[in-house]
Amino acid sequence: MSQFCEALMTKTDIAAALQHPRRSLGDRHRSQSEKYVSLALDERGEVIADRAVNLEWGEQSARQAVLYDFTNPDNWFALVRVKTLLGDSTGIRSVLEDLFAVLGRKPEHIAQLENVDFLSNGIILLEASLEADPLDVDKWWQMISQSDGMLEDFSERVETLDLRDRRANVLFSRRIERVRESGHEEEFMTLSRLILSQRPSNHEAWTSLGRMHERRGEYSDAWLCYDQAQSFFPGKPVRDEFRTRMEKEIDGSEKTAWNPPGISQRMDFLRKMEEMASLESEEIIRGVDDMESSGPLEIVHRLIAEERISEAFFKSRRLAAEGVEGAMEVYDELREMMGEG
Repeated sequence: MSQFCEALMTKTDIAAALQHPRRSLGDRHRSQSEKYVSLALDERGEVIADRAVNLEWGEQSARQAVLYDFTNPDNWFALVRVKTLLGDSTGIRSVLEDLFAVLGRKPEHIAQLENVDFLSNGIILLEASLEADPLDVDKWWQMISQSDGMLEDFSERVETLDLRDRRANVLFSRRIERVRESGHEEEFMTLSRLILSQRPSNHEAWTSLGRMHERRGEYSDAWLCYDQAQSFFPGKPVRDEFRTRMEKEIDGSEKTAWNPPGISQRMDFLRKMEEMASLESEEIIRGVDDMESSGPLEIVHRLIAEERISEAFFKSRRLAAEGVEGAMEVYDELREMMGEG
């Protein structure tokens, strides 16, 4: 168990550290890439043989630009351009697949990559993808808000997307913030839960959902969201601050103990999130049912082995709330593994 978590953490360390876009660093690396590329080309835009090494430096800088700021389409174009100049068809396909991961791994996008001449059409395919599904949140919202039924279509489509990628989860969290700001509260709450069911470690999304519940006077639900947020980001004690606000509201300036939701409410909340995170087929469900007689933690271990981490996370926390021996240790390992710093 521990070895598996350690291995998975190693795979995601860089992504975790760079979850949130850093525009200034992205711009800096893209500018550096463009300088290297210009040094490698003559006035006609053709590669100068004895300067071709600059393209390799340009590629490295362009990759850093995307790594630091995946929300800027210019960074993606810079990377595809330099790979085109290098004649790296496989690399262009990898870049597009990475972009589609950020956009939610839509099957229709992946299908576009079959039998494509990437050296000739890589830029065209990139441009078409970003035109249909902009990375810029403001541009995306302008497109969504101006068309009848687009918001409903978006809400339905989110249910079909794979948003486990950290960047995709951040991108869609920012999109649904626009939904909330436009006054569509119910849609925002539904979409927030969908996003969080796929990546429970998105503490900013938990905090945003908690604030919505608090504003609506749904204090138990607010506490549950803040509790999740603080468990992943202890440096921002949103749960403790909420408790302080509640105590002041209940008894003026005097502090009065405010009771958070009981165990049954917490278990119900976790069970619902667990169901939303579930990707089980009927065959897997039968297998899980068969394992229950061997011990409740067997299901969690199987989910982890299948890399269904979000589902394992909510299930282990629910089992911990039920007092199942060993569940808290498993939950702590999953929480540490999923932590986004």
